[in-house]
Amino acid sequence: MTIELPDAHGRLRTYEPRTEPLALTTGAPFTSRTVFSAAHVVADPYADTTPDSPAAVDWDATLAFRRHLWSHGLGVAEAMDTAQRGMGLDWAGAAELIRRSAAEAKAVGGRIACGVGTDQIASGTLDEVRAAYEEQLALVEESGAQAILMASRALASAAKSPDDYLEVYGHLLRQSAEPVVLHWLGPMFDPALEGYWGSSDLDAATDTFLEVIAAHPDKVDGIKVSLLDAGREVALRRRLPQGVRCYTGDDFHYPELIAGDEQGFSHALLGIFDPLGPLAAQAVRMLDTGDTDGFRALLDPTVELSRHLFRAPTRFYKTGVVFLAWLAGHQDHFAMVGGLQSARSLPHLARAYELADGLGLFPDPKLAEDRMRTLLHLYGVTP
Repeated sequence: MTIELPDAHGRLRTYEPRTEPLALTTGAPFTSRTVFSAAHVVADPYADTTPDSPAAVDWDATLAFRRHLWSHGLGVAEAMDTAQRGMGLDWAGAAELIRRSAAEAKAVGGRIACGVGTDQIASGTLDEVRAAYEEQLALVEESGAQAILMASRALASAAKSPDDYLEVYGHLLRQSAEPVVLHWLGPMFDPALEGYWGSSDLDAATDTFLEVIAAHPDKVDGIKVSLLDAGREVALRRRLPQGVRCYTGDDFHYPELIAGDEQGFSHALLGIFDPLGPLAAQAVRMLDTGDTDGFRALLDPTVELSRHLFRAPTRFYKTGVVFLAWLAGHQDHFAMVGGLQSARSLPHLARAYELADGLGLFPDPKLAEDRMRTLLHLYGVTP
């Protein structure tokens, strides 16, 4: 049985779906790496909303997906940009997501870290930015989750110099109850973050970032770097104080960064590990046994899919992530908060299906094929 898929030029091409999934099993947390999947949220498709409305979330399906990730030994990075923070999910929705997911993590023994940002405000003074961060940090700590200090659009707007970043982050780190993860998200993920850490010169920005860490090494568990530049991440990783981890957020080069070199390796906090969760978990277990070649053999072929999902404009990768969750049977629909299911074209989604199917990611390949056919039919593609 074959399926006709549209290419980037609007021409139909024949693809033969696979009939069996890749054999993947659940398992315990890892021993050689700390790995988080940044998880998406499942919209409530029956809610009467508009793109400007507060998010309507299907909480049962959202929490079930987190249990799926935990069952494979992955940690969950909650309320991050993968969950559409600032792109359909407002602070009220994120706060509820944090409370519910943290409680679920406690109930099942899953690891969780949650994003702390400033999305209560669109802009403001440095004092208002600090206060917004403090409100969110308090909620995450009260929930029992680890805090991830996310890059802030409001701080990028309010800060006039690197010293402003040093002051705000220093204030937050001094009052944090437990070590946090610092998140450096590049402008390819969010254009409003251009010039973060006080400079568009990445060397200067890196120096400021490291100055924040050096002043409070006991309060920084690690850094999450999402610049899609493997060489820069490795150079930064080698300059970290002892005991401070690097969590790669590079969805283009993650196999080599996690595998590491003679001077170290990166842990992981990745959006692509939402659709790749079970496969990524199996690969990391190979690293646990010292089988780096097996790890690369399993994970390297996934990079083509990841680069496709995260192609420019990168911030719309969430659409592909949710699309694959629908095809995989983790949710019953392809609706997204903010109506973001429309952010990628049919040819883009068709290629995502083809690449994911080729990797054996779908637990039920026939279900994925049927759902792909349904989408094609909705777009007017007929056999």
